[in-house]
Amino acid sequence: MGADVRERHPGRGRSTRALALAVCGGILATGCATMPDSGEVQQVKASNPGDSQVRVYAVAPRENADPEEIVDGFLEAMTSDDPGFATARKYLTKHAAQAWKPEESITVLATAPDREQADRKADPGDEGRAYPISGRKIATVDARHAYQPISPADYLRSIRVVQQPSANGKDKEWRIDSLPPGLVLGEADFLRNYRSVNTYYFASGKDWVVADPVYIRQRQDPVTRMDPVTQTIKALLEGPTNWLKQAVDSRFPSGTQLRSGVTTLTPDDQSTLKVPLNDKADQVGPDICRRMAAQVLFTLRDLTSVRVEQVELLGTRDRSLCRLGKGQAEEEFAAVRGTPRPENPYFVHEGKLMTVSVSGKEPEAPSEVPGPFGKGTTPLGSVAVDRGETRAAGVRANGAELLVSSITSDMGPPRSVLTSKGHNPRERLSAPSWDGSGDLWVADRDPAAPRLWMVPNGSGEPVEVRTPWLSDGARVESLRVSADGVRIALLVSREGRTTLQIGRIERQTAGAEPAVSVVDLQPAAPRMETVTAVSWAGPSRLVVVGKEAGGVQQVRYLQTDGSTSAGSVLPGLNGVTTVAAPHTDQAPVVADSGDDGIVRLASGMNWQPVVKAGVSPVYPG
Repeated sequence: MGADVRERHPGRGRSTRALALAVCGGILATGCATMPDSGEVQQVKASNPGDSQVRVYAVAPRENADPEEIVDGFLEAMTSDDPGFATARKYLTKHAAQAWKPEESITVLATAPDREQADRKADPGDEGRAYPISGRKIATVDARHAYQPISPADYLRSIRVVQQPSANGKDKEWRIDSLPPGLVLGEADFLRNYRSVNTYYFASGKDWVVADPVYIRQRQDPVTRMDPVTQTIKALLEGPTNWLKQAVDSRFPSGTQLRSGVTTLTPDDQSTLKVPLNDKADQVGPDICRRMAAQVLFTLRDLTSVRVEQVELLGTRDRSLCRLGKGQAEEEFAAVRGTPRPENPYFVHEGKLMTVSVSGKEPEAPSEVPGPFGKGTTPLGSVAVDRGETRAAGVRANGAELLVSSITSDMGPPRSVLTSKGHNPRERLSAPSWDGSGDLWVADRDPAAPRLWMVPNGSGEPVEVRTPWLSDGARVESLRVSADGVRIALLVSREGRTTLQIGRIERQTAGAEPAVSVVDLQPAAPRMETVTAVSWAGPSRLVVVGKEAGGVQQVRYLQTDGSTSAGSVLPGLNGVTTVAAPHTDQAPVVADSGDDGIVRLASGMNWQPVVKAGVSPVYPG
């Protein structure tokens, strides 16, 4: 009948309850007409990881269910798409059902929670029973839909059940009267029910947008009854996540919401999405309205199930406030602008800066770039090319000096902008990185004075970045700045371990001297024991090289909030020291794989050689 029906045993000692799971395209509408009556029952802990097409239908508690069944049934019902979590609430007492707020938080465990046996000796005078539920906690999602990963830690809470009068008033039935807050889901069920989308806000004081990833329901939200498009716009209007809100602004006036009662938004035949707003948006001018529409357009880009070419914002009485097309938004407000063109990586060969085309079926022969870096008069160890591809920053092969030069013409010798006093190349300057506004970033790894530097416009007086967390033997091994200049990916070493951290860049320009800080570091790969290399791979995605505890080196995609998916692991590659990804998906990922030289990974392919002799591959940025 097209339905995947499974017996689930999520916890030790838990009774068997059936959940019906239906595959989209063969959705189970009115129950199982032909339930299987033979065959082996297989024990599973959760639905298939990443299988977002599977639907879970909750089962109400049966009459005279024992307390173990009540706890098991509730844990299973939390994984369903049941509107309002109505079936899950049937397992709760009236008071608990009213107090439970599943939309306020999600606790994500590595696997479905285990339910232990109740300890009836804990309190002999208590007629209720408390059942411990346990697992390995890996993340939380807050009421603002923000994902926060943690290093896996033991999770132990309890669910308490009591007896209350049944519906007939004569008997008693077991129901839950105390439970953990929000939802508690295994990672597989979380990824089946929720998906990551980028909401977009403007960098403070700037005219370009910054991605802010949040999680929404894959299908209709059980609480709001909104479809994914409407959920996404609602999340945008609620404002940026707590971590990012210090560095970005929304152009929507405070209090702007979707018009009351809106649960579905669908583009018309011209791929125009009309978004009805409340009266808070009625008085905005055309320039602000265009930026509001741009935020909506950028935010909807990740929803591949809907094609939106134009957004029209509507005020009260359906009055049109403004319209904006996708192409206009990209040209006016994207962090990386300009006519789309093939992105080609750069690399260093025998101290020279080279470039190579990697988008074709076969890589072309590499060529030297114009200017002194291409001639090799200053031997380089690492490089970064600005996003306009007019200048490059290079660190000398000995790591002691940061230089900047044109790569479009021979305009004299490179300009020295910074030096390090470290004793050897590994204790001197890291590879540099450019942000989208043309500022240049580099780390000094000198153990005696580890610091982070920003060079305004790549030519000004270097500014020491405030890093209150850079102490107690920590230092930045490498860095990559986002195109929007608001976030920075850092490989931070401390006590022999190198971890991936995402920092927020804050700039103060009120005083005579510019002040720049990197604050509020967040772990982006807490399950990796050590991280070797990182590169931005779009507005909020990273490609990361590292090892999990006891594992082998792997290359995978991660969101900047640290979340991942089952399909994020890239084909294996040994000995990677550097990785680089383009800003869009139009060019392949490239990497320095040691003995194999520089290799590329095109979509749907395996790793292929590009050049045998070369190091430090980078895309602009």
